[in-house]
Amino acid sequence: MEAAPPTAEQLAADRSGERASWWQTAPLVIVLLLFFGLPMLVVLAVSFFDFSRTEIIPAFILDNYVDLFRSQVTLRLYLSSLKFAAIVWLATLVLGFNIAYFLVFHVRSLLWQIGLFLVCTVPFLTSNIIRMISWIPFLGRNGIFNQALEGAGITSQPLEFLLFSDFAVIVAYVHLFTLFMVVPIFNSMARIDKSLLEAARDAGAGRFRVVAEIVLPLSKTGIALGSIFVVTLVMGDSFVVRTMSGGQSASVVSALQNEVAALQYPPAAASAVIMVIIVTLMVAGILRLVDVRKELAR
Repeated sequence: MEAAPPTAEQLAADRSGERASWWQTAPLVIVLLLFFGLPMLVVLAVSFFDFSRTEIIPAFILDNYVDLFRSQVTLRLYLSSLKFAAIVWLATLVLGFNIAYFLVFHVRSLLWQIGLFLVCTVPFLTSNIIRMISWIPFLGRNGIFNQALEGAGITSQPLEFLLFSDFAVIVAYVHLFTLFMVVPIFNSMARIDKSLLEAARDAGAGRFRVVAEIVLPLSKTGIALGSIFVVTLVMGDSFVVRTMSGGQSASVVSALQNEVAALQYPPAAASAVIMVIIVTLMVAGILRLVDVRKELAR
């Protein structure tokens, strides 16, 4: 039997519900347009302007983008930022996945789960700057770690690469951003039915196979969300790179800040536009691999 066509009352109710949905989303749309869309349009417009030492000249030129792509220094800065993002993403993913797996599947008591989770989050209640700078006396040439290595006879002289290097930058990033990977993965793993794991073990699957074929696929939403958080935070940071590398490393954002300080707003705007495009493409790639909306709706 064919379904009866909708009545006038049903059509009116559908239209009323659609209008209600639009009214509910309108405040968020307005906020996004005012505080994200409009500033981005201004930045995009300024990126095509000309400039001198004393003023910005409204125009439509491509020189800022041409100079950006022709500069070997700028390309190295982009590669440096991408390198930091990739290494920190991998390190936080390994740490975040294992921490979340331990909390969800090895800690049986809910009270202990909450307690250990709070232990992970309490350090993040302090300032990021304080937590980052605390690594300096630990990794310094005469710091605690080097003194411990020398005292144990492992090394005869301090390790120079620990501080004011790319290694120090990565350590600080991992320390600051691991929680942003732990929380979404923990939420995804907590929704996994434990009976699935027990059934797989009863069927003869080893621990590695259970993790690879059950836990990992069912945790991909948390991994995707955590990856978005970590990648965007690393790509948008400059303070950690500048402080922990001692000025020996740089990022696109730090170069952008230098241009703003020198009142070179059009080149800085062009760099910002390219950075937004790169980060957007990275986020879009992650979302293409994992349909977050579909997974969260389950």
